[in-house]
Amino acid sequence: MSSSHRDHTTLAAPRVEQVSAGVFAYVQPDGSWFLNNTGFLVGRDGVVTIDTTSTERRTRDYLKAIRRVTDKPVRTLINTHHHGDHTHGNCLLPNATILGHPRCREEILKTAFPPPRGIWSDVEWGDLHTAPPFVTFDQPITVWVDELRVELHPVPTPAHTTNDVVAWIPERSILFTGDLVFVGGTPFVPMGSVSGSLAALEWLKQFGADMLVPGHGPVSGTPAIDAVADYLLFVQETARRGKAAGLAPLELARQTDLGKFAELTDAERIVGNLYRAYADLEGAVPGSPIDTGAALRDMVAYNGGQPLTCMA
Repeated sequence: MSSSHRDHTTLAAPRVEQVSAGVFAYVQPDGSWFLNNTGFLVGRDGVVTIDTTSTERRTRDYLKAIRRVTDKPVRTLINTHHHGDHTHGNCLLPNATILGHPRCREEILKTAFPPPRGIWSDVEWGDLHTAPPFVTFDQPITVWVDELRVELHPVPTPAHTTNDVVAWIPERSILFTGDLVFVGGTPFVPMGSVSGSLAALEWLKQFGADMLVPGHGPVSGTPAIDAVADYLLFVQETARRGKAAGLAPLELARQTDLGKFAELTDAERIVGNLYRAYADLEGAVPGSPIDTGAALRDMVAYNGGQPLTCMA
């Protein structure tokens, strides 16, 4: 394989989408490695942001985009989970209160920065340092943006990670899903659970949201939940067959026809997902550590030995 997803000569610029009065999504095409979505809400006295981005340049561009909408300061930052595409830029908001799950804080503090060389193509991460949440919660809490209620709900099971949080705006029927939902990209669950992710997707449906702002990909509706579940069920069934045949995850991935899922970006994630699916089949506790380093190296091997394409 020559690249980790469909070839691009250029990427579309990030865009701000007003999804409701005072509520905005910031969408970074094409949603592949380290190209995440964020969002922000504008109040009379300040801004609440949901996540930051992966590099200094991209986070500064995001903050400029907010300033084009309002001159109010960013006072509150909510992290949906610990992954660097959503949290590397935290340090560029030194005056914001950073909220997240307790395990989000723990994982950020123990994760090396910058990411290891040789896994992804070279990225200019910029002048960044670790800045984890310093207000943590493991039960639902409410953040108010003037009179608008934003409910923060910890996901009840390890799913994408062990520390996923969603932001639900009931008055507007808008749900910021974090990386529970990828639209147009391959879901990625080695640090959580395949079975847990499927349970979390069913849990998402209880909100009855009219609009989803996913962690990656365009703003969508609830059919996006079923699309992610469809892929994860495919991973589970593939893992059952491969484990019965005595195949290692990389061998199994190489023998697997991705079918309709080959159109998703970052197809090599099948390898990491199979690592987690094997752990699930072996009775591992959802979210318990697996050898993610080996999984990443095998993803590179699946990609023809080339670093995974990252255009952050």
